[in-house]
Amino acid sequence: MLYHIIAFCFGFILDLILGDPHFLPHPIRLIGSLISHLDKKLNSNEDERNDNKEFKRGILTVIIVLLCTIAVSALILISAYYINRYLGIVIETIMTYQILATKSLKDESMKVYYCLRDKTLNDARKAVAMIVGRDTENLDEEGVTKAAIETVAENTSDGVIAPMIYTAIGGPILGFTYKAINTMDSMIGYKNDKYLYYGRAAAKLDDFVNFLPSRISAYLMIVASFICGKDISGNNSYKIYKRDNRKHSSPNSAQTEAACAGALGIKLAGPSYYFGKIVDKPFIGDDLRPVEYEDIKRVNHLMYMTAFIGQVICLALLMIVHLIA
Repeated sequence: MLYHIIAFCFGFILDLILGDPHFLPHPIRLIGSLISHLDKKLNSNEDERNDNKEFKRGILTVIIVLLCTIAVSALILISAYYINRYLGIVIETIMTYQILATKSLKDESMKVYYCLRDKTLNDARKAVAMIVGRDTENLDEEGVTKAAIETVAENTSDGVIAPMIYTAIGGPILGFTYKAINTMDSMIGYKNDKYLYYGRAAAKLDDFVNFLPSRISAYLMIVASFICGKDISGNNSYKIYKRDNRKHSSPNSAQTEAACAGALGIKLAGPSYYFGKIVDKPFIGDDLRPVEYEDIKRVNHLMYMTAFIGQVICLALLMIVHLIA
């Protein structure tokens, strides 16, 4: 337990320092490659669509990805600790760092901020297209800004707090298992003709594993909004969260988005285009003021504060378990 606590702490610090350098190989990209390969092999015959077969192949994809993820991460971690406990701590620290995405989320969203600040809207559209699933080529400045804010808000749960919780509970093996589920949902969990049945198992599993973490993340964000101070309202964050946290087709996506919209005093969500088709989504929050690109910096401040609070709580609980044991 003590080794796990040390690795858990330093992995978080390493993520804040390094983020996700694109020139280095990353396990999540390898998981993504496996998902893409299985998608091509099991879900490429568009001329003979069969709902039942696609659903079963989707379940097979989930099983293969999870088994590979668990086997590889367990082999690496157990082997490292078997060789030497200090090597084990180092490897677990690196694995924990690779599971978290705090700095990379900030870095990618700030690319959008700098493009908007420099009045290069086309570049901002390209930058935000790298981190959202919606169509971005026709978004105006407000649309691009909202897309970036919503991504940071939602991924405060998916990319920071949820993997942090699962890694605290079960180490990198459970942490990478969560990331594999989340990656499958982001790649094949769409409700379109190609993935409606093939990606259903991945999407439902993602809903299940994120049900509690998304709500914990929202309350941590509300607490963070009380601490952040200027331009961020804790009272309004709680108010809008209680009112709008179910305004999404997903049971989880509106949780942190509602807390964020209330904290910033802006209106998020609403109709968006996905794969050329408009999806009519309800608005979240109130437009107490216009959305501005400075809100991207504010949501990152809120995300970082939420991450720090989550880390402190996880470490405190781990220490209590260690002392009791």
